[in-house]
Amino acid sequence: MGASLSSLTEIAGDGPGLGDIPGSCVACVFLYLTPPEICNLARLNRAFREAASSDAVWESKLPHNYQHLLDLLPPERYRNLSKKDVFALLSRPVPFDDGNKEVWLDKVTGRVCLSISTKSMSITGIEDRRYWNWVHTEESRFNIVACLQQVWWFEVDGGVKFYLPADIYTLSFRIHLGRFAKRLGRRVCSFEHTHGWDIKPVRFDLSTSDGQTASTECFLDDCAEGEVNGYHKRGCWIEYKVGEFIVNESDPPTEVRFSMKQIDCTHSKGGICVDAVSIIPSALLGDTRRRLFK
Repeated sequence: MGASLSSLTEIAGDGPGLGDIPGSCVACVFLYLTPPEICNLARLNRAFREAASSDAVWESKLPHNYQHLLDLLPPERYRNLSKKDVFALLSRPVPFDDGNKEVWLDKVTGRVCLSISTKSMSITGIEDRRYWNWVHTEESRFNIVACLQQVWWFEVDGGVKFYLPADIYTLSFRIHLGRFAKRLGRRVCSFEHTHGWDIKPVRFDLSTSDGQTASTECFLDDCAEGEVNGYHKRGCWIEYKVGEFIVNESDPPTEVRFSMKQIDCTHSKGGICVDAVSIIPSALLGDTRRRLFK
């Protein structure tokens, strides 16, 4: 797009060009474009660059309650920033709850996304290293995951309370079957302790403070089905969709509770890593991902 618009300017010669378009008109057009599109067009000329820095343009890209996100930061981080710089600041993860939760804006749509680490969740037996271990890894947004050796009673519970803007959200657990590590620069997986997930399904649940609920069950280790469908669950991170919920008003804050359970004590289970829970606007999730993991 940039190249074609530049050509138009050259063809116009001494006549009116793109630089002659009033900045207010350019700003009105920018209201209908995405942030990446605005930044690309800002490189064309001074008029576009000035319009692309307009507070009015970037105010429209921010969620109406973005001040709640800024309140998670020290005031000196955002004091005197333009709205464009505020958008750039909030497009990067903003930690809260002692760094165990993060919120950020999607860089294209400005929608609010959340991620919750297992560090902020209640995990049965997590304090006993015979059953669970904390493993540091770059594969996690929080650089740490909970890895299970073996238990009979498996239960993970958590929650978050936040001023989510009105939208439809999808909640998912990020899970890995098998223990992974790096050896000689290569990623390797061990499934020595992976067992029990093909006997009974795991139950996922969510509930919200306004009474919405959702639940689903699935086998985490259905090797036979995976081979038939051409994809394998072992050795890779998978987002398991728990369900969707709707936020109609951002105030009061929405409280979301979620859990993952397999409490049938007739058999043991082990060899799984739990990373985090994500709350993402459903419109941002691709059709492929929603089809595979719902």
